[in-house]
Amino acid sequence: MAPSRDTEHLRNASGTTPPTASAPNDHRAIATSQELLITHGASPGSPLFLPNGARIFNKLQSLLRAQYAVYGYEEVITPTIYKRSLWETSGHWENYKDDMFSVSARGEKDPAEEVEEGEGEYGLKPMNCPGHCLLFKHAGATRSFRDLPVRYADFAPLHRNELSGALSGLTRVRKFHQDDAHIFCRPSQISTEILATLRLINTVYTVLHLPQYKLVLSTRPAHHIGTPAEWNRAEDALTQALNASGTPWTLSPGDGAFYGPKIDVLVTDSDGKQHQTATIQLDFQLPQRFGLSYLAPAPEAEARGEAPTDPKELETSGLVTPVIIHRAVLGSFERFMALLMEHYGGRWPFWLAPRQAVVLPVANSEKLLAYAREVRGVVAGVGEGVGVGVGAAPMGRRTFAVDVDESGNSLAKKVKAARVKGIRPYDVFSGVVYIHVVMVVSTPRD
Repeated sequence: MAPSRDTEHLRNASGTTPPTASAPNDHRAIATSQELLITHGASPGSPLFLPNGARIFNKLQSLLRAQYAVYGYEEVITPTIYKRSLWETSGHWENYKDDMFSVSARGEKDPAEEVEEGEGEYGLKPMNCPGHCLLFKHAGATRSFRDLPVRYADFAPLHRNELSGALSGLTRVRKFHQDDAHIFCRPSQISTEILATLRLINTVYTVLHLPQYKLVLSTRPAHHIGTPAEWNRAEDALTQALNASGTPWTLSPGDGAFYGPKIDVLVTDSDGKQHQTATIQLDFQLPQRFGLSYLAPAPEAEARGEAPTDPKELETSGLVTPVIIHRAVLGSFERFMALLMEHYGGRWPFWLAPRQAVVLPVANSEKLLAYAREVRGVVAGVGEGVGVGVGAAPMGRRTFAVDVDESGNSLAKKVKAARVKGIRPYDVFSGVVYIHVVMVVSTPRD
């Protein structure tokens, strides 16, 4: 069977067509039919988002940014590559090197000079925590206990060197974006911050109408850094927060990150397979490796997360190492979008839909098409058309994604195409789309 025109233009560099799903809700089929993204052999495991997919991506970011304002996060922008020395400081070079892409720099040293091992060697970042540690450390010893918690959020792209045979759609990729954040807090603030993060996760998942998720506490793995006492303290803190949340949870011994225990959120997809989305990871190690500190009275009691019992302790101030909470709500945007495609079956909520409305002309005369384009501009909230208008549009202006179907197809076929491309079924009744256009036309027409 010859490929359809829509499928043919989405072929990748290897000449193969996107997979045809056996299940109607396979995210790869939905991504193809709704023109959300393509893949290309020039960059395996790195999806290229088309305008429709970028709209969904950006709306998810906007949803999170709106919550960040409420939960006290500040967004930062950090580099994509760092020197090997930074990854050695963080412990990633020793514990995560095989999953990183290495990059070589040139021109930093005279070729005749002796070069130290690793000089000029860089790594594409698989995570943002080392960069956020540099930002926190920038304030130095001037940071007070009153300044904590500090919450840095980052949407920068990340790269992980997954095996080519493990790559699968959007669920396993090499380049992805994560709603990454790091909370630098006092030991006494751990429980409060974790509970607030659990509330944030629940808020976002409720907005997205996701099914009930599972919370899993993963503890110390065989390969780890830090002392048993530090790990016990971290695991106790997470256990207390989970118990206080009132949400059922399970234990997964030995599945923690190499630097600390974590709480994972598991969401079940349309095939019954579980995916880890959100995560909360407690880290006592990284702040020590980067020499992070803040100034506080009674530093010994402060480090234990306790209030001083002797008033004389308050007379002495000193430097205390903060705790880092690694946190992601959606996790990988790419994987989360795959879950949403399958969860919604391609029938997106109106606010998240890549195509929110479509104007379907009943005929293809030039006058009618011109009028349809004008209607599209008004419904979309952009005015008369592209580039028409004077001055800059306001930053808070609300617009909508509206198409005009200018094909020569019958109205029935146009309605069917609108359904396939993600227009919600309740927007289409009996094959007819009704749009109220009173006051749209400013001048008389035939």
